[in-house]
Amino acid sequence: MEHIHDSDGSSSSGHQNPKSTAKWAASLENLLEDPEGVKRFREFLKKEFSEENVLFWLACEDFKKTQDKKQMQEKAKEIYMTFLSSKASSQVNVEGQSRLNEKILEEPHPLMFQKLQDQIFNLMKYDSYSRFLKSDLFLKHKRTEEEEEDPPDAQTAAKRASRIYNT
Repeated sequence: MEHIHDSDGSSSSGHQNPKSTAKWAASLENLLEDPEGVKRFREFLKKEFSEENVLFWLACEDFKKTQDKKQMQEKAKEIYMTFLSSKASSQVNVEGQSRLNEKILEEPHPLMFQKLQDQIFNLMKYDSYSRFLKSDLFLKHKRTEEEEEDPPDAQTAAKRASRIYNT
């Protein structure tokens, strides 16, 4: 009986897969790492008219993974034109965006947007993320998850049977 001291329960418990909503609620980082979470968060932000924040954050994440210099220039320009320029269609509200001079776009480097990305991350974290966790959209998803987990096999069989008979 050695595995008793294993406090995180990784070996003993069969419930290793925490519900996605539980993960999302744990941190904004978790939410943004989960494509389904991102999708729900975007739906929510759309309603709040601040979807550009998460789109900007995702664009910056993608940008940091870009190796090719030419591609990096194109993406940098795209991020600038979409989110940061004064004429941007989805302008994000960051301090010091005016200091992000277009000259920098000629010599892009992977972390050139990092400061701005962090600002937007914090903005989402302390603002829209906390509202997202209280939103119907999130709570509905959470309820659905809980319902999926509860029914014993007999019940799901019954549900399946009723579906057959309802046709």
